[in-house]
Amino acid sequence: MSTAKMDILVGLQWGDEGKGKFIDHICPDYAIIARFNGGANAGHTIFWNDKKVTLKLLPSGIFYPHIQNVIGTGTVIDPTQLRNEIEQLALTFPELMFKERLFISKKAHLVLPTDKYLDSYFENSPDYRTIGTTKNGIGCAYAHKLLRQGFRVTDSYSDNFGDEVTKTMRREYDALKANGQEMIDFDAMVNNFLSDIAYLQQLAVIDTELYLNAALKAGKRVLAEGAQATLLDIDHGSYPYVTSSNTIASAACVGLGVPPSKVGEIFGVLKAYLTRVGDGPFPSELKDGLADELRNKGNEFGSNTGRPRRIGWLDLPALKYAIMLNGITQLIITKADVLNEMEMVQLCERYDLDGELQEIASTGTEFFAARPQWKTFKGWTADFSTITRETELPQELRTYIAFLTHQLETPVSHLSIGPKREDIIALQQADVK
Repeated sequence: MSTAKMDILVGLQWGDEGKGKFIDHICPDYAIIARFNGGANAGHTIFWNDKKVTLKLLPSGIFYPHIQNVIGTGTVIDPTQLRNEIEQLALTFPELMFKERLFISKKAHLVLPTDKYLDSYFENSPDYRTIGTTKNGIGCAYAHKLLRQGFRVTDSYSDNFGDEVTKTMRREYDALKANGQEMIDFDAMVNNFLSDIAYLQQLAVIDTELYLNAALKAGKRVLAEGAQATLLDIDHGSYPYVTSSNTIASAACVGLGVPPSKVGEIFGVLKAYLTRVGDGPFPSELKDGLADELRNKGNEFGSNTGRPRRIGWLDLPALKYAIMLNGITQLIITKADVLNEMEMVQLCERYDLDGELQEIASTGTEFFAARPQWKTFKGWTADFSTITRETELPQELRTYIAFLTHQLETPVSHLSIGPKREDIIALQQADVK
């Protein structure tokens, strides 16, 4: 059997693009779905058996009996969150039997309970920069990893793990309490954490790098699933208003231990308009009644936190930047139906930077000062519930997609036109070069 390729799926904006829905759509084509970054600070929303499910740590292939699911080395794992997610999913869908299809990297780092309190302290203290994190402790866990002060899943099997992790948490706990942070009882916190570690150890903890490379060699197709999105990348996003991991496609190779030579397709998901949660620059942001209308119509509230998302028009310079960074081979547009029945649809075609026009974004300091130059399209009206193929789309929407395809020099292969699992249609792959 010939060696297979690992395809990669990433978000191209500030998250919430609908990655989970498209992953669910293409899952049947893969043997393995693997998470390569982040932790329980982002949710992928999937509708399964007419029930809405938000996955935070579990890979999105968990619903398919033929798919193996990997939480890779580049992630950070909160054992309490993982246990809660597994138990809740098992309660909702007892027929899934998915624990036997879940594999966790030995080398993934653990999120400690004190990491979450430290995250909250940073966000709420006037002495530190506030960026609008989810307060799940993800950044603190990554920071301890880089300081070589963290704990990996494999460390939990050592005889002195309980003593070492308790000593670390005691130090962090006392420092936080001394600075006025509200904390739960220390002994209860440690006991609950160690109980959840014992639960984690009942799962399949393996060398996921060896597993994935052997699977590819055996001809099994792998999809690398990214969390958050390109403009939140710790290095290439709108720093400091970013997440704490690398979110771009190349991070899949690092986070999963798969060489670049084994990468196949790179899917990029974008929304037909733009949203952002938390603080930071947003050149195409809307701050009027239209923003409220789109927020409510598109249900633009965080799947993990419930926070209302900031709303804006599509940003072409930022998209060009994201496509360049990731090497996108196929684009997927979601929520075209949310813009239905609008008289006009706009997008930011370029930036004005003190009189100088910019066609592609840079996320340096100039990103904060960019002023949008708008392009206006005639809106579209259609009954999307009856549309099953590209030729049935309204001409105005097809014009909008054709413009994006030409400007972004990347084919749009799929369009999501509704919230249901089946509301995705394939588009003609045109030559755009």
